[in-house]
Amino acid sequence: MPKNSKVVKRELDDEVIESVKDLLSNEDSSDDAFKKSELMVNDQEEKDVDVEEGSDVEDERPAWNSKLQYILAQVGFSVGLGNVWRFPYLCQKNGGGAYLVPYLILLLIIGIPLFFLELAVGQRIRRGSIGVWNYISPKLGGIGFASCVVCFFVALYYNVIIGWSLFYFSQSFQHPLPWDQCPLVKNASHTFVEPECEKSSATTYYWYREALNISSSLSESGGLNWKMTVCLLAAWVMVCLAMIKGIQSSGKIMYFSSLFPYVVLLCFLIRGLLLNGSVDGIRHMFTPKLEIMLEPKVWREAATQVFFALGLGFGGVIAFSSYNKRDNNCHFDAVLVSFINFFTSVLATLVVFAVLGFKANIINEKCVIQNSEKILKLLKMGNLSQDMIPHHINFSSITAEDYNLVYDIIQKVKEEEFDSLGLKSCQIEDELNKAVQGTGLAFIAFTEAMTHFPASPFWSVMFFLMLVNLGLGSMFGTIEGIITPIVDTFKVRKEILTVICCLVAFFIGLIFVQRSGNYFVTMFDDYSATLPLLIVVILENIAVIRIYGIDKFMEDLKDMLGFSPSQYYYYMWKYVSPFVLLCLLVASIVQMGLSPPGYNAWIEDTAMEEFHSYPTWGMIVCISLMVLAILPVPIVFMVRRCNLIDDSSGSLASVSYKRGRIIKEPVNLEGDSTSLIHGKSPSEVPSPNFGKNIYRKQTGSPTLDTAPNGRYGIGYLMADMPDMPESDL
Repeated sequence: MPKNSKVVKRELDDEVIESVKDLLSNEDSSDDAFKKSELMVNDQEEKDVDVEEGSDVEDERPAWNSKLQYILAQVGFSVGLGNVWRFPYLCQKNGGGAYLVPYLILLLIIGIPLFFLELAVGQRIRRGSIGVWNYISPKLGGIGFASCVVCFFVALYYNVIIGWSLFYFSQSFQHPLPWDQCPLVKNASHTFVEPECEKSSATTYYWYREALNISSSLSESGGLNWKMTVCLLAAWVMVCLAMIKGIQSSGKIMYFSSLFPYVVLLCFLIRGLLLNGSVDGIRHMFTPKLEIMLEPKVWREAATQVFFALGLGFGGVIAFSSYNKRDNNCHFDAVLVSFINFFTSVLATLVVFAVLGFKANIINEKCVIQNSEKILKLLKMGNLSQDMIPHHINFSSITAEDYNLVYDIIQKVKEEEFDSLGLKSCQIEDELNKAVQGTGLAFIAFTEAMTHFPASPFWSVMFFLMLVNLGLGSMFGTIEGIITPIVDTFKVRKEILTVICCLVAFFIGLIFVQRSGNYFVTMFDDYSATLPLLIVVILENIAVIRIYGIDKFMEDLKDMLGFSPSQYYYYMWKYVSPFVLLCLLVASIVQMGLSPPGYNAWIEDTAMEEFHSYPTWGMIVCISLMVLAILPVPIVFMVRRCNLIDDSSGSLASVSYKRGRIIKEPVNLEGDSTSLIHGKSPSEVPSPNFGKNIYRKQTGSPTLDTAPNGRYGIGYLMADMPDMPESDL
C-alpha cells in the first residue's frame, strides 16, 4: 500500500464533505426541508425517511414489527364475517362440494393475481390508495378517493354488526340463555306464551323483538334503540383505540384478533363432530350437485365471493403492504393469504354444517314424535287401519327410519286422501336445504343450535367473541384504507384524523340503530360497495397494465422480488382478469336490474318476513350511494385534464432519504411520468466513487444530474420540478 495512502484518503473525504456543503449552500431558500434533512455517508441500513417540502421534521413511515404481524393483519382483514355466514350459504345453495370447483378456478384467475397486484403497488410506492394511483397517473387519482369513500360506507354498517355481536356476547353470561324459551305474558286472568314468539321461534323472536325491536317498514323509524346505540358506541371506541397509533397499536392486537377465531372454529368443529346428526350435515354439504355447476349464476356468485373475500379495491390491502420493505416477497404473501382465506372458509363451512346437521336432527326428532302422535290418533279414530302398520313398529320409541317407512306405506294406501291427514315427511335433508345466510345464520339458526349444547352459555360466549374479533380484523383494514391515504396525501396527524373519522362514523351510524336500522344495513350492503368496487378494481387493472405498462410492471416486480414472476400473471393481468371483471360487472348490473329493489320487513302480526319495495326516497338513497362512491373518479380526471390544479410547484413532491444516502423517488425526466423504477439492480453497477462524482444542483439550472447507485440511485429532486409523482390531490 502506498505510504501516503492515508493522506490521499483524507483528502478524498474532505472533498466529499466540502462538495456536500457546496451542494447544500446552493439550494434555494425554499429548500429548508432538504437543508434540515440528515445526510450521512454511512449506516445505510436505517429505515426510509420521507421528507416532504415544507415539513420541518422528518416523518418516518411506520413499519411492521415482524413478517408474522403483517401476515396476520392481511389475514385478519381478508377473513371476516363473510367467511362464516356467506360462504357456507353459497356452498349450500350452489351445489355443495361442487361449488368449490368454480370458486377455486376463479380464485386462481382473478383472486390471487389481483391481490398480488395490489400488494405489489402498495409495497413499491409505499403510499395509501390515493398516493399509489395518483403516482401512476394523476388523472386516475380519483381511484384512491373512490376506495376511501367505499371504505367509509362499508365501515358505517359493518361496525353495526360488531355492535350486534357485542350485544349477544353481553347477554350470553346467563343460564339458560335468554333466547332459549319464548317469554310468557301475564294478564289479569291467565299466563300465555308471547303470540309473536309462538308463531315463529324463540331465537327468531329474540333477534327481531328483543335485540332489534324492529319496525314494520323502512319508513317507520321508531326512534333509537338505546341498547344497540350503546353497543355501537362501544364498537367504535374499540376501533378508535386500536387504530389511533396506526399499525403500531393495531398490529399488536392482530395477534389475538386474527388467531382467536381459528381457536374457536377448531373447538366448534371438534365439539360439533361429537354431536348427533353432525355427520349428516357435513355429508349434505360435500354431496356435489354437478348439474348446478353449469349455471352462470353459480359462477357469478363465486366470482363475487372471491372478489370480496380478499378485500380487493378497498385500499386496506394497499395500505397494509405500504408499510413493508421494498424487497419483501409479496408474491408469497399473496398466495399464502389467499389460500389461508380459502381454507378458513372451508373450515367455517364444516363447522356451520356440523352444527346445522345437529339442529336439523333435533327438529327432525320433534317432527317424528309429533306426527307419530297424529298417526296414533288417526288409528284410534278409525281413519287408518292397524293392518297397514308393520308389526315391529313401536310408536312410543319410534326412530326416524321407522317413521319414514310408515309414512311411505300410508301415502301409498291413502293416496287420494293423504293430504287431508296432515302428516309431514320429516326428512333431515328438507331441513338442511333451508338456505340461511348472514344475520339469519349467526343470530337465529346458530344461536338456536347452541341452546341445545351442554354448557350452552360457554359456547355462546365463544361464538360471539369470535364474531367480534372477525369483525374487528376487517374493520382495522377498512379504517386503514381510509386513514393511510389521507395522512399520506394531506399530511394530517393520524391520531386526530382517526378520532374525527370514528366520531363522524358513529353519529352517521345512528341511522342503523333506529328500530328500522336493520333495513338500512341491508340497503348499504346491497348498493354501497358491489358495483363501485368492481369499477375501482377494473380501473386499477387498467392503470397498471395499460397506462403504466405490463412490461415495465413485470420489470419492477423482478427488481423488487429478486426474481421474475411467472408469465402466468402476465397473461392473467393483461387478458383474463380484465375480461372476467368486465363480465362480472355486466352480470351484476343485469342482476341488479332484474331483481326488484327492496328488503324483507318483519311483520309483527304474522311473525314472518314480507318483501317490501323501497319507497321513492329509498331508491334515491340507493342510487346516491353508488354515484357518490364512484364520483371521485370522473371529478379528479376532469380536474387533471382541465388543469384546474396547478402542479408546477410540485408541493407534494416525494423525496425519500436513507441515512447514508439520498434516495430519488423515481421521476423520468424525459416525459415518462409513470415509471416506478429507474437504474439498475445493485449487482449490475459498480460502487460509486464519491471522490470523483459529486452531483450539484446549479442555481437556475433546468436539468438534474443523477448518479445511479443500486436500486434507487443517488440524487435529489429539484423543488420546482414540474412533473412530480404525487400531486396536491
